[in-house]
Amino acid sequence: MGTCDRKGQFARLVWSRKFVLIFHELSMTGAPLSMLELATELLSCGATVSAVVLSKKGGLMPELARRRIKVLEDRADFSFKTAMKADLVIAGSAVCASWIDQYITHFPAGGSQIAWWIMENRQEYFNRSKIAIDRVKMLVFLSESQSKQWLTWCKEENIRLRSPPAVIQLSINDELAFVAGITCSLNSPSSSPEKMQEKKKLLRASVRKEMGLTDNDMLVMSLSSINPGKGQFLLLESTDLVIGQEPFQNLRSSLDMGEDVSSLAAKHHLRTLLQELSDVGRFSKKVQISGGSSLRLNEHLNSINHTDVENLDKSHRRKALSNHEGVKEQALKVLIGSVGSKSNKVFYVKDILRFLSNHLNLSQSVLWTPATTRVASLYSAADVYVINSQGVGETFGRVTIEAMAFGLPVLGTDAGGTKEIVEHNVTGLLHPVGRPGTRVLAQNLQFLLQNPSVREQMGMNGRKLVERMYLKRHMYKKFAEVLYKCLRPK
Repeated sequence: MGTCDRKGQFARLVWSRKFVLIFHELSMTGAPLSMLELATELLSCGATVSAVVLSKKGGLMPELARRRIKVLEDRADFSFKTAMKADLVIAGSAVCASWIDQYITHFPAGGSQIAWWIMENRQEYFNRSKIAIDRVKMLVFLSESQSKQWLTWCKEENIRLRSPPAVIQLSINDELAFVAGITCSLNSPSSSPEKMQEKKKLLRASVRKEMGLTDNDMLVMSLSSINPGKGQFLLLESTDLVIGQEPFQNLRSSLDMGEDVSSLAAKHHLRTLLQELSDVGRFSKKVQISGGSSLRLNEHLNSINHTDVENLDKSHRRKALSNHEGVKEQALKVLIGSVGSKSNKVFYVKDILRFLSNHLNLSQSVLWTPATTRVASLYSAADVYVINSQGVGETFGRVTIEAMAFGLPVLGTDAGGTKEIVEHNVTGLLHPVGRPGTRVLAQNLQFLLQNPSVREQMGMNGRKLVERMYLKRHMYKKFAEVLYKCLRPK
């Protein structure tokens, strides 16, 4: 829930103001989650918030209800009337273009009270936005690379914006910072950052045990919707190279697997797909479903005590002594999410499952986790994070900074927002997009597998970067600057 900094400029600006937030959908993905947290923070700081949901696709509706965010049933006339009475309308995706266009047609002066927070970076989204992009008060982007690209497209189309755009990079929320042991508004004398760091160690041990992992396993994690743009198939090919089942020159792409793989109707969800495959026994022994993400985080944290911490420290000391006697080679494990996400592409999931069925050694090293908003336990259990987004890359990639907050080195594609966040050889390692990146990613995985101390140092560097640039107070300071320019004086 929101924990307003009432002394900050953001709180002073939004107090007693009315906002309408436009959600393009309710999936557990970047844009809807960011808008959910913005709505929560606005409410926490004394604002009135109404939400217009253009598509109820996804599972966030119960969360909106839990946070007492009022959702307008109507997406047309009634929403327009509510927006007209608001101090500011904030649209949270390029997909909101049609609503914005209709609203300004209905109320021509309405564009002067719209801040459009665009979270996509592909040209198809720019093309959808052209109908209204020059009629809103201000555009807001997630990264410098995204802003530069959109301004280039505007120039090519002779589109002149009403004002210079702003860049607001995302942050980790206080709930995640709290579990990661980073100072935040949720800390208390009994749950100081130092004590939370100790509890995080026990949380890690508990979750890894539930996943069936040992201290000798290096868990590589990648959380996102499962589709070609996120590159999970290429990640598994890289993993296969490390495990050594296939020689480098024999890599197979999803295009080599036959057209029959994509015959399943796209409307089916991944969860259903996996269940069907399991029922017929084709993959029952080859695909593991991790229970880690369904863990009740608070129960784990509350059950951790100082005796547990002391015992854990002793076990670490024993492990350190045994390491001097002989270092065991670490085993690579990969955790992929998000199973059940509405944004998954089932044809792509079938490609992956078929690939795993033909690579038994690899399949035994792969775990899956359901879509969830409670990811802290997963970050606690992991050793390395991979963001393998293809094409133009991530617009920003919030999961990147979340992983860094938990001290994970990041292996990412040298594209989009990722290359702005990850400093090569300092907080992680970068690799090219596409087929050329498969071999490089494999080499980077192998390097971190063989060099735990480098892994730890990169993770520490990333955590320091988050504390310096990507906490909630950093984001809302920038948001306050945008609101100051967009809101009319009281």
